[in-house]
Amino acid sequence: MRISTITNWAYAVTVALTALSGAAFIISSRSAVEERIAVEEHLTLDTLAEELALGAETRSDEARLYVMRGEERHLQAFLAEEEAELQRGSAAARLRSRGLPPSETQALDKIKLDAEELDKAEESAIEVYQSGDKARAAEILFGAEHERLQTALLQTVAHFRDLTAARTESQLAAARASSDRWTLVAKIMLAITGVLFLAVLYFILRRRVTMPLTRMTGIVGRLAKQDYTVEILPDRRRDEIGEMNDAIEIFKANGIEKERLDAQRQADQRTKDLILEMMHRLQACQNQSELAGVVARLAPEVFPNLSGGLYILNESKTTMSRAARWRQPKHAEDNFPASSCWGLRRGRPHMSGVYDTDVPCQHLDGADVSALCVPLTAQGEMIGLLYLEENVEGITHLLSSRLYLELIAENVGLAIANLQLREKLTEFAIRDPLTGLFNRRHLDETLQTRLTDHPREAIACLMIDIDHFKRFNDQFGHDAGDMVMRYVGQILRDSVAEAGSAFRFGGEEFTVLLPDRDEEGGMELAETIRRRVNSTTLSYVGKMIGTVSVSVGVAASPETGSSETLVTRADAALLIAKANGRDRVVVAAR
Repeated sequence: MRISTITNWAYAVTVALTALSGAAFIISSRSAVEERIAVEEHLTLDTLAEELALGAETRSDEARLYVMRGEERHLQAFLAEEEAELQRGSAAARLRSRGLPPSETQALDKIKLDAEELDKAEESAIEVYQSGDKARAAEILFGAEHERLQTALLQTVAHFRDLTAARTESQLAAARASSDRWTLVAKIMLAITGVLFLAVLYFILRRRVTMPLTRMTGIVGRLAKQDYTVEILPDRRRDEIGEMNDAIEIFKANGIEKERLDAQRQADQRTKDLILEMMHRLQACQNQSELAGVVARLAPEVFPNLSGGLYILNESKTTMSRAARWRQPKHAEDNFPASSCWGLRRGRPHMSGVYDTDVPCQHLDGADVSALCVPLTAQGEMIGLLYLEENVEGITHLLSSRLYLELIAENVGLAIANLQLREKLTEFAIRDPLTGLFNRRHLDETLQTRLTDHPREAIACLMIDIDHFKRFNDQFGHDAGDMVMRYVGQILRDSVAEAGSAFRFGGEEFTVLLPDRDEEGGMELAETIRRRVNSTTLSYVGKMIGTVSVSVGVAASPETGSSETLVTRADAALLIAKANGRDRVVVAAR
């Protein structure tokens, strides 16, 4: 029941009980008035009867004294008592008119008759005395007849007093009982009103209002501080407190949902910030190795529950090679055929594993794992693959992160395509297209960087010239000459390898730079190159070209000369080698 309903009922009952108790008190007061009236009537009647008896005795005494003494004052006193008796008779008549019971009325009438007879006897005795017969008067006043009349009067008065006493005492008892009864009823009503008031105070105000409100105040205070761990006890009452409790539960649920949405929004914002940070780093990468490092470093920050790898498609578009990985993916190989991935076949993201009913990729070898393959494309051309798998069992992070993963894949693909294009342009700018060696421009840049960054470190330079190269062009054609150039360039790449860098200086001349080597080290490598070039007989289109020889000039810095003159000194040594018969190595310092 609602508190307002209970309060209204309690108010109505309290008002009703108060009205009943007031009515009971009014009735009790009326009974008290009746009791007072009964007491007053009893006193009045008893006093009247007493005065009648005393008056009769006093009048008789005055008459006797007058007869005995003959004094006038006793006669006057007798006559005065007669006036008083008349007044008492008038009072009795008034009482009779108030509606006395018949028995009391008859007793009053009997008292009147007895008093009149007694008065007549006494008046006759006074008349006899006044006539001079004193003996006869004394006989009348002291005789048996007078005694009888006086006794009868006193008995009648006593009877009247008994009747009035019995009646008034009965009325008094009834009035007192009624007053006591209604007083008790009023007290009971007041007690019930008090108990009801205390019950309302305790059960309504304290138990159903104060205590729940006190508890709710603490709960609301903690909820206001965003402490959603507070426990809200269930309250199934269908009243205002129950509605407030339901409202607080809704408020808590809304707060928890808001907190969850805020956390999700913050997580999304953090993910976006990390993705943006990754995009900025990707745009600043100078090569694919740096790009792979950036992806491997930031991908675990963006998606902490996912492991994976970055794969690059080779130039022949047949094999995927892993460039980077993070968080140790369990089902990702270093290399796998491009045709084994459905994502690459379809050109769109492909989900494999327990959360998808699609065909699983073949490079997973049937492993029970949730994986996502996102192709990396640029300008409609496939260039790589972003592979991801869940490393927390039972959580579908791939599904919730798929949009971000595709966004990252799109940007990574563009970044790789840009780097590949940059690398191709760089290769075109620094390499000779015929031999595949670095060109003259890159040689100048390398020397300038060397002089700037490492001016004191040792470096050897080899200037190489193909002997009688014009003969190959004149006898066998320029294609044969190009073949000879490519042959020498391949030997230079194989011989130099990681020891230094080989350049096409121009025409049929080549340059080799060997860091951290002196003239002796340069001369040894020069002899190796010369022997390897001269060790093979060449043929072109079925025609024997013969052997090829080279002349080599060697110079070094800084022990034997300045780094600025390194190429010049090596070229001078080359000219000496060519002047001395070719097919030989000449060291500039010698």
